[in-house]
Amino acid sequence: MSTLTLSAIRQSILRFDMAGLGIPALVFAIMAMLVLPLPAVLLDVLFTFNILISLVVILIAIGTRKPLEFSVFPSVLLFATMMRLALNVASTRIVLTAGHEGPEAAGKVIASFGEFVIAGNYVVGFIIFIILTIINFVVVTKGAGRVSEVNARFTLDAMPGKQMAIDADLNAGLIDKETATRRRDELSQEADFFGSMDGAGKFVSGDALAGLLILGINLVGGLAIGVVQHGLPAAEAGRIYTLLTIGDGLVAQVPALFLSLATAIIVTRVTTAESMTEQATRQLGVPGPLAMGAGIIALLGLVPGMPQAVFFTLAAAGGGVALLALKARLDAQTAREAPQVAAAAAEAAAPKELDWDDVHTVDLIAMELGYGLIPLVHADSGGPLMARVKGVRKKLSAELGFLIQAVRIRDALTLEPDEYHIILNGVVRGRGEVKVGRELAIDPGRVYGRIDGIPTQEPAFGMNAYWIDPSQREQARSLGYTVVDPATAIATHLNRVLRENAAELLGPDDVQQLLDKLAARAPKLVEELVPGKLPLGVVTRTLQQLLTEQVPLRDLRNIVEGLLDACGRTQDPELLAAALRPRLGRLILQQLCDPQEVLQVMTLEPGLEQMLHDVAGPGGQQAVVLEPTLASRLFGNLREAARQLEQDSLPAVLVVSPTLRGWMSRLTRARIQDLTVLSYAEIPEDQAVKVVQTVTADAPRAASR
Repeated sequence: MSTLTLSAIRQSILRFDMAGLGIPALVFAIMAMLVLPLPAVLLDVLFTFNILISLVVILIAIGTRKPLEFSVFPSVLLFATMMRLALNVASTRIVLTAGHEGPEAAGKVIASFGEFVIAGNYVVGFIIFIILTIINFVVVTKGAGRVSEVNARFTLDAMPGKQMAIDADLNAGLIDKETATRRRDELSQEADFFGSMDGAGKFVSGDALAGLLILGINLVGGLAIGVVQHGLPAAEAGRIYTLLTIGDGLVAQVPALFLSLATAIIVTRVTTAESMTEQATRQLGVPGPLAMGAGIIALLGLVPGMPQAVFFTLAAAGGGVALLALKARLDAQTAREAPQVAAAAAEAAAPKELDWDDVHTVDLIAMELGYGLIPLVHADSGGPLMARVKGVRKKLSAELGFLIQAVRIRDALTLEPDEYHIILNGVVRGRGEVKVGRELAIDPGRVYGRIDGIPTQEPAFGMNAYWIDPSQREQARSLGYTVVDPATAIATHLNRVLRENAAELLGPDDVQQLLDKLAARAPKLVEELVPGKLPLGVVTRTLQQLLTEQVPLRDLRNIVEGLLDACGRTQDPELLAAALRPRLGRLILQQLCDPQEVLQVMTLEPGLEQMLHDVAGPGGQQAVVLEPTLASRLFGNLREAARQLEQDSLPAVLVVSPTLRGWMSRLTRARIQDLTVLSYAEIPEDQAVKVVQTVTADAPRAASR
């Protein structure tokens, strides 16, 4: 073998992770305990180690905040159960082969557990052991198994709804792709975990049943071996083998009971950011119930014949705990309110002269909240609305190509407690109502059942919805509803209002910022356009026209080049925007379909389009006036065709001649929501197109598919 090969083998051995041998070594040790006889001293060590492992597992389960933090628990439960059964086999072997030598023949741990429980009375000891086994098998294990089954079923049923909620947060800009991927991974791990826990519960129940069988085998077999093979008197054989049997069973049942409790703790946990101890301290340390309980105990102590010392002592202890809990809550509330009180006192003590700061200017973007919605923005209550609004601004800025200004949020006593207004340039452009403490279950159009709640409409898109209690969240998601919290509902509404009115958010200062940013990469291009060919005001109105037609400004270099080409023919912002659209065709279509997909569109019936073209004139600049009945039928048919496309999950796209595009876009913008009007010149030559609807002035008819 070459030196190079020996060196490679040596490096591979050095890189081998020795920690990887732990699990295989444990498996081989369990197999060895099932087959090989073990000395009594080693059994003592292994039984003690088994108790230690069960204690560690239950302490970790108590301190776990989320079940997924202890995702290895099903595997740990399997190995712990197999180890305990292997120890039972090993102890049974030594009890049956050496039990006639005395109680300590099977080790001091088994003998000590047996003598402690029996305490001189074998019948009582046997009954105590049976009771412990029944508690483990019937109460803890059965209950944990049932909870595991329910958790596994509801977790799997709720996965589609949770996936939709993640997609909704991603589309609303509340989370990024990395966070969405992490949440999807956690959702998959959660389903796998509860599915594994459902199966792992069978290990525990089978282990408890095996303990009962091993108890009977040890007792009957030991008596038979002691009397028949070793000639012991029946009473002596019964004493020795009963002690060994109960000790062996108890030393296995104690860690089994710990692991069953750990299983029950894990599957009954409600996922929060608190451990079980923190939850119990916060939720049980309520002064009122503690004080009332102490008072009832004191009254019971007044009943003749009651042990008054015990009742009065416990009543005094309960009252003391209630006082401590009340003091802790008052201290926490004082600490939270101290900054606000100090600020209010300082403001009241320092009167301010009237100046220009008291003359308020109109905010570009503002939001007014009723006093009932203040917890959504209050930092002390963990209000999430500020973060949601920031996410909306970030997402829209990236999509539209310019910075969305900050949103000023303020309370308004003139509004209803649950009402909010979205204001642009001092004018209310959106309003709605949300309920703090509840969640909004939105019907996306296909659900599998009705849910109890307060009927309402989703504020952004007007879809049917229900205000439900947070405890109904998983049920609603399993039925197909999209469930969002109040802050997300407001943020989604804000996102829609800002997107639809993006042109009003862009001003000359914003355009100058965009041009300065482009000038850092293409200074000559910007210098030639502004102020060389076009004034800043014309450029601003042109970009506003593009935003009005839902065209983003991300490709600013292409836009500036197009303005340089078109500014020699006209300086009208609408005509400039129309001249830019063919250059931005791919960017426009990117919002409608992927480049590899076929763009499915609707068109006007040729005779109808020719008639409209004749009325509009060669340049399409004449005011098109249609007979009212004809106009009503035309837009009604367009609306119906767009609705049919949306039902097929297709974007509503109307393709007309360049002459009619601007006119049709203006008229349909207010009448038909989410309808995109394109001209033939705006569709790239390599883009596949399929006409699926042909609209007439009489009745819509679908093209063959």
